[in-house]
Amino acid sequence: MDLILVILRTVFFYIFVLIIFRIMGKREVGQLSIQDLVVSLLIAELVAISIENYKDSMLLTVIPIIILLFFELSVGFLSLKFNKFRNLMDGKPSLIINKGIINYKEMLKQRYNLDDLLLELRNNGIKNLKDVEYAILENSGKLNIFKYDFIVSRTTNPFPLILDGVIQKDTLEYIEKDEKWLNDYLDKNKLDINEVFYAFYKNSKIYVIKRNEILR
Repeated sequence: MDLILVILRTVFFYIFVLIIFRIMGKREVGQLSIQDLVVSLLIAELVAISIENYKDSMLLTVIPIIILLFFELSVGFLSLKFNKFRNLMDGKPSLIINKGIINYKEMLKQRYNLDDLLLELRNNGIKNLKDVEYAILENSGKLNIFKYDFIVSRTTNPFPLILDGVIQKDTLEYIEKDEKWLNDYLDKNKLDINEVFYAFYKNSKIYVIKRNEILR
């Protein structure tokens, strides 16, 4: 009888957790944020305890998991609405290499050591730092490396200028522009920064996506 209870609980929680993670949204394991990882570990621990203590009510596990689901969905909604809240919960990507120069201060801040950086460069077939235009340490811990395109003077990767109405000062500094340059462009095109959902810089041009355009 005990064995049957354990099997039934295992099958139930397998299906239940699959449904919970489907509701939470699709995300690759390697792209989990710290918040996603904590929720995943808590759910796994709750399920393991419930299967082990099979004589206890399953509600003692189901209710906490539903609370975690509600918390996860709430955080996701607030992160979409408020840029500062998203940065607080997920952090911001860090510029580790800028124009072939290592940003040691940012590496120290993120506790990212030189051996890890050199390993990632070797894995990407890079022998010389001067071949790297920039490398970004994402919130997931993955290092994205962008090489110089020697056919053109600069790479054609888009650089985010405005996200959810917030000016990205790091980007402006990287492309050697200032806020006045960006504000002059907005004024010239009669754009209110609060109406801008996303603006990026590519091939020496600014591209803007307004909030009302994404709601159509």
